[in-house]
Amino acid sequence: QLQASGGGSVQFGGSLRLSCAASGRTFDSYATGWFRQAPGKEREFVAGISWSGGTTFYADSVKGRFTISRDNSKNTVYLQMNSVKWEDTAVYYCAASRGTKVYTLARNYDYWGQGTQVTVSS
Repeated sequence: QLQASGGGSVQFGGSLRLSCAASGRTFDSYATGWFRQAPGKEREFVAGISWSGGTTFYADSVKGRFTISRDNSKNTVYLQMNSVKWEDTAVYYCAASRGTKVYTLARNYDYWGQGTQVTVSS
């Protein structure tokens, strides 16, 4: 029901935009988040956005570089990644929560996409 796309190889310092498209149901009333998991590491929160788009929250590691946004008319959430660093290399997952807040813990999310690989290269 959630399809993440837009991953690939990006040069250090470059930009990439990820998309998370929902199908099968409308997600305009769901808070949505992006998480990532690097090899050998636990899945970590990256960014989250409320159902209306009025509230956003970022992990300190991406604050000022990444921007989360949503277009409810398209049932899609985006993650704009700028000034990427080596440590941004990971599989990125989008997730949706039936809750009313922007959550940073994975256990608060009810639906998950399949993940898209982002690799930062030289």
